[in-house]
Amino acid sequence: MRVFSAMDISASGMTAQRTRLDVISQNIANVNTTRDADGNPYMRKSVIFQEKVYVSFDEALINATGHVGKGVKISNIFEDRSTEGRLVYDPSHPDADEKGYVMYPNVSTVTEMTDMIDASRSYEANVTAFNAAKNMQLKALEIGKA
Repeated sequence: MRVFSAMDISASGMTAQRTRLDVISQNIANVNTTRDADGNPYMRKSVIFQEKVYVSFDEALINATGHVGKGVKISNIFEDRSTEGRLVYDPSHPDADEKGYVMYPNVSTVTEMTDMIDASRSYEANVTAFNAAKNMQLKALEIGKA
């Protein structure tokens, strides 16, 4: 196992959670966006994580013998088209249809805030693991002093 592999894994987790927080904040910022560049309501975006792949045979062999992994990466950021947007009656709105209804994005502030708390806690856990690995390496260096 490489010396900095634990730090690399934690750093990849922090990077992935930061991207997730960016996507969540974009969703919250567009909670009332009824028209994008194409004229459609904003669609909620979500992040899919994936384990980093092994590039070489040596890395695959190390993985088969009990190595923890290489970390996580973002495999896709997709638009959630499975849930419907909110239909609100507001005939004075410029995007209202002929019946006076406006289609708002499929973004729930409660869901986004829950996801934000989850991402923040995951980020904090990665920071804690990173700091623990750093402290273990520092203690290992102090062994040789005595």
